[in-house]
Amino acid sequence: MPTLVDRRDKHDSKFEDKKDKTDIPLQESNHPDAYFAEEVKGWHGYVEWEKYPEKQKKAAKILTQYKFAEEPEFQLQPIPDTNPRLEGVRWKQYHAALGPTLKDVPAESWDIVKEEKAEDMIHVLDFPYNGEPPRDRLVQTTLTRNEDHFVRNHGGIPTCSEEDYFLDIGGMVNNPKRLTMKDLKNEDLFPRQSNIVTLQCSGTRRIEQINEYPGDGDELINAPWGEGAIGTARWTGVSLKKVIKYCGGLKEGAQHIELMGVDTYFKKGHLYNYVVSVPWRKVRSHEVILAWEMNGKPLPKIHGHPLRAVVFGYIGARSVKWLGRIDAIAEPSNAPVQKKEYLYYTPQTGKHNATYSSGFSIQDMPVSSAIMGPVEKSVIVHDGSIKMNGWAYSGGGHWPERVEVSVDGGNIWYETPYEQLSEKYYHAWRTWAIDVPCDAEGWIELVCRCWDNALNTQPTFIRSAWNWDLHVTSSCHRVKIYSVNKSKPATARRLKALEEKGLSLLPITKPLPIDLEGDDDYDLEIQRRKGRDPQE
Repeated sequence: MPTLVDRRDKHDSKFEDKKDKTDIPLQESNHPDAYFAEEVKGWHGYVEWEKYPEKQKKAAKILTQYKFAEEPEFQLQPIPDTNPRLEGVRWKQYHAALGPTLKDVPAESWDIVKEEKAEDMIHVLDFPYNGEPPRDRLVQTTLTRNEDHFVRNHGGIPTCSEEDYFLDIGGMVNNPKRLTMKDLKNEDLFPRQSNIVTLQCSGTRRIEQINEYPGDGDELINAPWGEGAIGTARWTGVSLKKVIKYCGGLKEGAQHIELMGVDTYFKKGHLYNYVVSVPWRKVRSHEVILAWEMNGKPLPKIHGHPLRAVVFGYIGARSVKWLGRIDAIAEPSNAPVQKKEYLYYTPQTGKHNATYSSGFSIQDMPVSSAIMGPVEKSVIVHDGSIKMNGWAYSGGGHWPERVEVSVDGGNIWYETPYEQLSEKYYHAWRTWAIDVPCDAEGWIELVCRCWDNALNTQPTFIRSAWNWDLHVTSSCHRVKIYSVNKSKPATARRLKALEEKGLSLLPITKPLPIDLEGDDDYDLEIQRRKGRDPQE
């Protein structure tokens, strides 16, 4: 597990207002009341908070007794060149403060990361775990390998066996029920449903907003994601609509379905389970499934085993993992993840004036795309065309129809050949590739954009899509590269000379150890150019 960061000095001036509070140890609590039992036999790491307001108050009071590490600065300062990029020290400290049932959750979660994810994952945040795969591998196949699929967790990773698992269906349904995994897998009760669906975090490509216009800096809510916070899988389970029907349908006035994950979630000193909601109209269209299988394999622990929701075309935050309870409700959930997070603000809203009510809730994901190759600031030696590849996606039941690329910052566009676009699905991305003509040399800007079947396309620049919480970077993706066109005679000569001398062009910033031109060649060329100075 990554080395824990040292605790803040108790005499740090930043903490003068907390001088009467105890510095929390990272591995154990010294508060006598810090014990919160696990809720259900078989579930490890599940502490129920939503049903017990007094327990929530008790835990919040314990947290007030300590001072915790501050949020790391990763926007106005460079993001650490480490893996994990960020550690999440304060989130580990919150768990440590609340006693034996939660203190080991960060270490246990990291063990699951090592067990289930690829070794070369980019760990954007150690805990709660956020990770994306290396970009070159992500678009090699339409379906993302389970080991490579991005993970965006809001808390630790609870675990439960299928034999012990059950799901409660309640709220405004006519016949509340408790269903086991055996019930859910009984095809006499529920027909099986399997769909290829792309899940995308609203933070995908957030690093571009951070680099140009920093925003809110919570390392969990606003983690510095790259282009890999997206993945596509075949999810298998049952339609939530069928489950609601089995429970007698909805009572009059029920318009939303609330989904609760059993993981512990912290928000501004208070504790919750992870709760969001989706409109009934989404469920009614069979666009929400309860999945226990991912790409033909049992759902991995890190992706929500034994049961998770998959909400087609919506922000990934609605596809709740480790489902414990589903309730039909009249209005959108008042839980903080639904009410206070994943909000889209106008560009003139920020720390100086943002309110929860002034942002609208992100649901359908907009059309977007990304260049996965070449990578930013790479040197590309080519013979008049550059190989580009990437992904394109549009949520809400739309699909990519066309991908266009540019090598001059977006003035002239080339359509990606349809033969090099992957198959269409109603609720999934398309990967793409193209050999795009490029005559220019030196620094150039590659750009891509997607058009979906409703003629939606992407904003041109980052600034057009910037918002305070740095969500949904849907602008045209731009990658600056250094173009070396070996079909140009002068370039071909230079490359040959370097090869003969065993020298490399890389790094491009390193001066050449040889003269750029011989004296005789210089004199001849200057003569052809009519000298350095005017005649008169």
